[in-house]
Amino acid sequence: MITHKEIINGLKNFEFQKGNPVIVHTSLKAIGEIEGGAETLLSALIEFFTENDGLLCVPTHTWESMVLDLNTPQSCIGVLPTVAAAHPRGVRSMHPTHSVTVFGSKCRAEEFVRGENAIDTPTSPDGCYGKLYKEDGYVLLIGVGQTKNTYLHCVEEMLGVPNRLTDDMVSAQIIHKNGQSETRKLHWFDEIIPDVSVNFGKFEAAFRYHGCIQDGFIGNAAAQFCSAVKMKNVMELIYKNAGGRELLADSLPLDESLYKF
Repeated sequence: MITHKEIINGLKNFEFQKGNPVIVHTSLKAIGEIEGGAETLLSALIEFFTENDGLLCVPTHTWESMVLDLNTPQSCIGVLPTVAAAHPRGVRSMHPTHSVTVFGSKCRAEEFVRGENAIDTPTSPDGCYGKLYKEDGYVLLIGVGQTKNTYLHCVEEMLGVPNRLTDDMVSAQIIHKNGQSETRKLHWFDEIIPDVSVNFGKFEAAFRYHGCIQDGFIGNAAAQFCSAVKMKNVMELIYKNAGGRELLADSLPLDESLYKF
């Protein structure tokens, strides 16, 4: 049985600038049996990452239904996101499909999610995912790999990678706590290559070569603690060297010449 203290001790192995935002993607199954379940894991993450006015961000996506209902904590990506969305200390962003629930000082958390109601893509550089880069933040992957690193969608948008977003827009909804419904229009993921994220793992070797990743364990789960700035810089180098070639149409490893000198 994995305890709150053991989770904290695992997190202490990572070196990072305390106070900077951290977004976490997790697999509870990979971690193993936790004393107190997902609530204990969330409590430990909040305690550790909100020190020194830091922020913990938990994705609470609802892209499966294309509806963010602020009257329910339900998320389509797992148990921890649903627990996070229901937590009284969390501040949830107003994105209809890719909301993030943020923990920390209320003032700073509210500032971090501000503007999500005005963006028109799933992971806009002007939204929470873009702020990970702007505020020199981190991505923590616990029991999952780079294929679950939603931030990389944002990086590709920053870099203007073609064939990632549709020209046309789709409708999504926000249901407010007073029951009123708001329709939002989003440029959605282009389906020329269905779900490019399944091949995001191709970037891991390059990230490791350039020192973007620290490895550790949380319970039984391998964890990767990744610098948002370094990952963006490496992907920018790769795409520059690729000269416009599509890199995510297959699962073959990247040519090392794209990122090695």
